[in-house]
Amino acid sequence: MQAPVIVLPGIGGSGIEHWQTHWEAQDPSMKRFAPASWDEPELEQWIVALDEAVAEAGAPPLLVAHSLACLLVAHWAERTAQKPRGAFLVSVPDADGEVFPPQAASFRDPPMHPLGFPALIVASTDDPYGTLDHATSCAIAWSAGLVVAGALGHINGASRLGHWPQGMALFSAFRSGAGG
Repeated sequence: MQAPVIVLPGIGGSGIEHWQTHWEAQDPSMKRFAPASWDEPELEQWIVALDEAVAEAGAPPLLVAHSLACLLVAHWAERTAQKPRGAFLVSVPDADGEVFPPQAASFRDPPMHPLGFPALIVASTDDPYGTLDHATSCAIAWSAGLVVAGALGHINGASRLGHWPQGMALFSAFRSGAGG
């Protein structure tokens, strides 16, 4: 039996064109966590929502995070006693970057030390929200693997990836390696 998967969209939630939404539609083991607001994210509330989702999963889950939710995972890992099976982190944004959304200010200053569970960062070479150098720094600090997926923008709905088969192949390999 496969481990449960919790999908963690970034700010705005992942719309109908986002690969996370496509993956959820095709895999019943994937469930989206439910913070109070996708558009006005508050770190403390998102941490509570993630804690609740992990507790309700019934077994240590895999986390599939995009963008702002990658920072959520880093903050959450430092504050919770719960441990996921692993975290697949796509498009880690730079909270100190010029285009970081001001409404997400509470997510700034993510912990920069090992997460304490397996993690893989997937980065784009032309992500407007986080450079490849930033993704590399996070991978080193979090003791995470790093895959450079090419020039895919922010790896979101605007990237027009649809189901994103390359990402699913990476996630499937990560899932197998994490025992999930």
